[in-house]
Amino acid sequence: MKTPILPPNAAKPIAPYTPAIAAGGFVFLSGQIALDPATGNLRMDSIAEETEQIMENVRALLKEAGLGFEHMVKVTIFLSNMDHYAAVNEVYARYFEDVPPAREAVAVKGLPRNVNVEISGIAISG
Repeated sequence: MKTPILPPNAAKPIAPYTPAIAAGGFVFLSGQIALDPATGNLRMDSIAEETEQIMENVRALLKEAGLGFEHMVKVTIFLSNMDHYAAVNEVYARYFEDVPPAREAVAVKGLPRNVNVEISGIAISG
């Protein structure tokens, strides 16, 4: 059994996918980009701003599932260029006070809507 996680004021998907799915004691978060849920526009003035918007989108999905960042067990960060790695890490680290989740960060050839960063993850709900 799977349950969609669809916060009413979260960024709307830009393709046919569900932003997050709860199943088997886990919440699987689809890749998030820097869509501002209030405007539907991308926030990309800097890598820091882009990453912060993504993390706030992740926060909204976790909150709707009754969870927080402390429930994250696995994260994948996709970067348009590894030159963004340090700036993304600086923002990302602020969201994990205790034990950060397992993760990888990889550079890819392209990302949706030509963004620089996309972040997906898995949280444990049990």
